[in-house]
Amino acid sequence: MLLTRRNWLVRLWTLGLAVILTWGAWATEPAIALGGPQPELNTPAPAFTLPTNSGDGEISLMDYRGKWVVLYFYPQDFTSGCTLEAKRFQQNLAAYEARNTQILGVSADDVASHEDFCDAEGLAFPLLSDTDGAVSRAYGSWLTGRSLRHTYLIDPEGILRQRFLGVRPPIHSTEVLSALDSLQLS
Repeated sequence: MLLTRRNWLVRLWTLGLAVILTWGAWATEPAIALGGPQPELNTPAPAFTLPTNSGDGEISLMDYRGKWVVLYFYPQDFTSGCTLEAKRFQQNLAAYEARNTQILGVSADDVASHEDFCDAEGLAFPLLSDTDGAVSRAYGSWLTGRSLRHTYLIDPEGILRQRFLGVRPPIHSTEVLSALDSLQLS
């Protein structure tokens, strides 16, 4: 019995070590993340045109040339983490506007859901509807029918400058503002 328990512990330890080594390799490789390959930094951001709740019909990345863009992907309207993330962006909206920056949220929810979400939470920035996940896939932010919680900073020339993968909603907007300040100073 002791031998069996010892073998079990050795196997458990080996499995744990394999998980740690695999996680370490994945976490240090920025081009690969849960959801798929990421677009390369310092290259043109993947172009898109998506329907929006803002009354403009559709929004394209090209519409924001000359402005910084915070393109954030999130899983679903009205969930606790997504609501908190959106509220934090809304709380800091004036700070983003002062930095010549447009916030765009993207999820697989339809336009009607986005309209209800914006009305309920008082959101004054556009939410884009990526119901088939094509744009989320282009940004490596799609898994099992939903957008992942990823954010991308795109400069006024349409170049992808920074990405945030697997963000923490309570502090994310502050992190993005800090990164934006650093990028705008360089």
